[in-house]
Amino acid sequence: MSEAASVTHAPAPAAPPDPVLQLTPGSVVKLRNPVLVGVLTFVTLGLYTIVWWYLINRELADHGRALGRRDLGDDPARSTLAMFPGAILVVPGVWTVVTTFQRVQAAQRLHRQIPVNGWLGLVLGLVLSPALFAYMQSGLNSAWSAAAAQHH
Repeated sequence: MSEAASVTHAPAPAAPPDPVLQLTPGSVVKLRNPVLVGVLTFVTLGLYTIVWWYLINRELADHGRALGRRDLGDDPARSTLAMFPGAILVVPGVWTVVTTFQRVQAAQRLHRQIPVNGWLGLVLGLVLSPALFAYMQSGLNSAWSAAAAQHH
C-alpha cells in the first residue's frame, strides 16, 4: 500500500447555511446578519430600514398565512407606510414598531423560542434605534431557524 493511498483527508468544511429558507409552501424567509441590519440602518440614515421593514413584515405575514394564523400580520405595505412617511407624525411610527415587535415575539413563541424582551426593546428604541432593529432581526433569526428545524 502506498503512502498516498493511506492518507486520509479531513471532510470538507460544511457549507454555511443558506440564508434563504422555505419554511412551508408560501413561506420563504431570510436569515440576516443582525449587526449588518444595525450598521446599514445607521450608514444609510434609515433608508435601509424602510426596505428591511417591508421585507420582515412580508415574511411574517406570509408565514402566518401559510400556517393559517393572523397574529403575524397581514399587510406589510401598511406597516411600511406607517414607518415612513407615517413616522413623521410620530404615532404611526411608534405603533408599527410596537406591533411589528409583537409579531416577532409571536413568531418566536410559535416556534418555541424565548421571545425578545419588550423592555430591552423599549430601551434600545429610545437610546439607539439601529440596535433595536438588530435585536429584532436576531429574534426573527431564532424563530426562522427553529421553524426550519421543525419543518425539515
